Amino acid sequence: MDGTLFWNATVDELKRGYIFDTGEKTYACLLCDKIFEHGIIYPLGDQLFAAEKAIQAHIQSAHPNLFDYYLGMGKIYTGLSAGQEELAKLSYQGLSDKEIATATDTNSTSTVRNQRFAMREKYKQAKILVALFELLEERKSEVKQKNKTSFDSGDLADFHPTATMVDERYAITQTEKDEVLKRYFGKDNQLLIKSFPSKEKKKIIILQKIIENFEIGKHYTEKGVNEILKRYYDDFVTVRRYMIEYGFLDRDKDGAGYWVK
Repeated sequence: MDGTLFWNATVDELKRGYIFDTGEKTYACLLCDKIFEHGIIYPLGDQLFAAEKAIQAHIQSAHPNLFDYYLGMGKIYTGLSAGQEELAKLSYQGLSDKEIATATDTNSTSTVRNQRFAMREKYKQAKILVALFELLEERKSEVKQKNKTSFDSGDLADFHPTATMVDERYAITQTEKDEVLKRYFGKDNQLLIKSFPSKEKKKIIILQKIIENFEIGKHYTEKGVNEILKRYYDDFVTVRRYMIEYGFLDRDKDGAGYWVK
């Protein structure tokens, strides 16, 4: 739920919506917590499926349009402006430049063409960036195997893919995260503080830990959310607000229902 699988996935794995964990021998959905164990036969509807076929069927059923899902993550993840998002959506539907110009009221095929050109340039830059980052990660791995630590200033921890902002507040190393969890949570997994920390990084780490108590796909009443949060902190209203503010939970407009975002 902290986004580790999602952010560690390759482009091909993101495109198909699931990843195979070679250590656990499981197929895991990247968009929810559904897991299928290799070697197990799963009944889905009136059919039986091996694990990989089962997760493929799950993706088709629960997440039929990965394109819309990723596009809906917004500019902080896609880097696309509102106009470019609309262009991508209409292009995916098979519309021509002329049809897109009419549908978006730009009335100019050249404007649409220029937007497509700008998106293609971003795509080319992104491919180079991915190659650079993967080469960097491979180099870090080589250095670690030689027991050298000067090259690495600390592996960055992953965060939830529904974060409402991505900035320096999320520049958290795994070491920092482990230290905060050890300091603020007891052996019984209870929060050991009387006042919520004001430092953003600590706040995010604590919220990431608390959200593990919520099931993906399940809808909660406000009372149900409060019952979970008050196990950790007396001022559960403040924590509930943080959960919404930082993108861990979403809710109906009237506040009647809550769910993991």
